[in-house]
Amino acid sequence: MDFKIPEEVKEVVASIEKFVEREVEPLKKKYHKQLSNGRYFYDENGLYSKETMEAIRQVRVKSAKAGFFNMFAPPELGGTGDVFGPVNMALIHEMVYKKFGQDLLTQHIFPIGLFTDGLTPVLKGLRQEVRDEILPGVQSGETWLCFGLSEPDAGSDIWNLKTRAVKDGDYWVLNGTKQWISYAAYSDYAMIFAITDPEMAKQRSGGITCFLVPMDGVTCVCDNAIALLGNLGGEVGIISLEDARVHEKYIIGELHQAFGTALDGINLGRLSVAANCVGTAQWALNKAIDYANVRKTFGTTIGNHQAIQMMLAECALEIYAARNMVLHCAWKVENQKGTPVKELSMVKAHSTEMTQSVLDKCMQIHGGMGLTNELGLEHVWRWAREQRIPDGTTEMQKRTIGKQLLKGDTSFS
Repeated sequence: MDFKIPEEVKEVVASIEKFVEREVEPLKKKYHKQLSNGRYFYDENGLYSKETMEAIRQVRVKSAKAGFFNMFAPPELGGTGDVFGPVNMALIHEMVYKKFGQDLLTQHIFPIGLFTDGLTPVLKGLRQEVRDEILPGVQSGETWLCFGLSEPDAGSDIWNLKTRAVKDGDYWVLNGTKQWISYAAYSDYAMIFAITDPEMAKQRSGGITCFLVPMDGVTCVCDNAIALLGNLGGEVGIISLEDARVHEKYIIGELHQAFGTALDGINLGRLSVAANCVGTAQWALNKAIDYANVRKTFGTTIGNHQAIQMMLAECALEIYAARNMVLHCAWKVENQKGTPVKELSMVKAHSTEMTQSVLDKCMQIHGGMGLTNELGLEHVWRWAREQRIPDGTTEMQKRTIGKQLLKGDTSFS
């Protein structure tokens, strides 16, 4: 492995920084009222306000035109993921989040999570005629997608799905409820996972199919958002499916075999989340270092106090370990045959736990200032707390790691 950051990655990050300065910063000034105050950021239903949505939409569209929005997507869908593979993706995400932290508009330069929206790998299973129909809108950033897997009683346990799809001629009729679906209320289409063969699903040998379902507001609906961690609104929502008729051409992948389709997307998502966490933790640590060098108590800067030095050192130790885990895992995804299941679970679990730990210490170093909205640390701390649950909780990741070890996967090289 070569840990040197490639010149093309440095050039991309420099271009993104210029893009933020030229395109994103003016939007942040224009929509400052909405972006800086939760009372205006969301509407009365807890959804993004009209102005917030317009700011995000503009970033997505401008990013697509600039070539950033689809740069990690599969080439067969129109992306440049063959040029910017998993290692470069991890490096770019790390460097961008290290620079900007959890800035809402900057986050939307890339599809959130890389598998719930945009040219997600899941879409590789679309028929050509459907690709021709929807991919132009997805590529341009205008069309939003969401990943409809989780349910009230089925998160990590995909075999406990209750949503059903029943064949009716050339159509399938879907009924059920999806919960904790990121950006459900803002999406044009949902990738819905449903039981299509109950007996196969009961035997855990298949029987689950993925459908591309239009969010038509009648048979497939999400009209509010779930507010999390004290926010006045949110990004996740509940999708209700009531006799949603979907033509069989909108099946994604193979009938009854959507388990692999789900994992194909989620695996990339876990790696990108881990890279985001590593970058965000560095952003917070840099803030803490700067503060420790200027804040004075007892006649000296607090950086000269051993207690502060210990907290800074602990942050660095955690970040260094997580960063090397992420890059090694990305290298395995890119260069080795087969999916590194154990390592993907490791980086998701370790990086999300690491980030909240680092954010907590950085807030503590700032004292009372760390609790204020002014510095943004409390906002990022709440984001970090959320990351320990979606796409497989820390506990579920550890369960996967343990099962892989028991199967004989004990290599760390």
